[in-house]
Amino acid sequence: MSEPSGLAPYACHPLNSRGRRLFEPEAPTRTAYQRDRDRVIHSTAFRRLVYKTQVFLNHEGDLFRTRLTHSLEVAQLARSMARTLRLNEDLVEAIALAHDLGHTPFGHAGQDALNECVRLHSPVDAGDDEVQGFEHNLQSLRVVDALEERYPAFDGLNLCFETREGILKHCSSTNARRLEIREPAGVAHRFLTGGSPSLEAQLCNLADEIAYNAHDIDDGVRSGLISLEQLDGVPLFRRYRQQALASHPHLSGRRLLFETIRLMLSAQVYDVIDQTRYRLAEAKPQHVADVRASGALVAFSPEMRDGSGELKRFLRESLYRHPQVMETTDRARRVVKELFLHYVQQPDDLADGREGQRSVTRRVADYVAGMTDRFALKDHVRITGQVLFP
Repeated sequence: MSEPSGLAPYACHPLNSRGRRLFEPEAPTRTAYQRDRDRVIHSTAFRRLVYKTQVFLNHEGDLFRTRLTHSLEVAQLARSMARTLRLNEDLVEAIALAHDLGHTPFGHAGQDALNECVRLHSPVDAGDDEVQGFEHNLQSLRVVDALEERYPAFDGLNLCFETREGILKHCSSTNARRLEIREPAGVAHRFLTGGSPSLEAQLCNLADEIAYNAHDIDDGVRSGLISLEQLDGVPLFRRYRQQALASHPHLSGRRLLFETIRLMLSAQVYDVIDQTRYRLAEAKPQHVADVRASGALVAFSPEMRDGSGELKRFLRESLYRHPQVMETTDRARRVVKELFLHYVQQPDDLADGREGQRSVTRRVADYVAGMTDRFALKDHVRITGQVLFP
């Protein structure tokens, strides 16, 4: 398969990929990264994202974002920026679509509860390469490396190094050292040496932030938990609301909200493109190896970074910690903890067919993390007889 045309020399070129963990012949009509994207889309874990919480539980409304729609929005933003920066769009799309495959039911509440459970029940004889706790980025990597069961010759999806590197967006130094034992100089190596991932991975990381800030505003207003008046206290939002009204003085309601978010999204995208071009001109990378040896090259300008930070703080205090959201979060954490304890105590009840895995704790964590919101709720009712979410 020929290379995509027009790529910058410091972009990830599929013919120069570090390859897959298990060798496979190249496909005749698709590049390696196109193949990765297609494997992600056809995976079981990807389909489950449609019933996994972003902020609001799946049953709380038909129009709130889910992990699936969030991943699609990240992919759209990242591809748009990648095309302008002459980066590899297919790799960007594969990373964006896969970055949340390991997320638990009930969003970050589920992740926090599962992390607490795993740490409390970790086996004392765990090997040196057994990761600690639960991190959803690590779990996303685990999904594509081991948990998907679609191919006769290997577990997981056998994705390219560059896709796997982008999926592992965060990793504690402790877990990075343990991953390094399994895969020397592998996808966790940069967390030990201070290196950087590819530009495509950096771009997906920032597209993720842009996407969730924007859609959490939309969902927060739709839910009635935050208002336009509250958002006017956030300088970044106020600036683009004023721009929207300057062009359309009679705009109000949802149309005003949508136009404000559209203008803010566009401004952030152009800001990232301009700032990244500036940093590339300064660093002058000639190859992806130069990118890995540099600091972050995909970034907001200082002004936009400050504005985005203020918006994130507002959403954290006014939406994510809203009493109504916190009350739901507390019940969701209880569901995850009680499911985990049940299966740790009765592992024969697991319907995962993975008896040979390293420890019961990790096997249960995999099983619970793979649940959708609604499956977790139904299973919790079946096990406990309690209906926590009428």
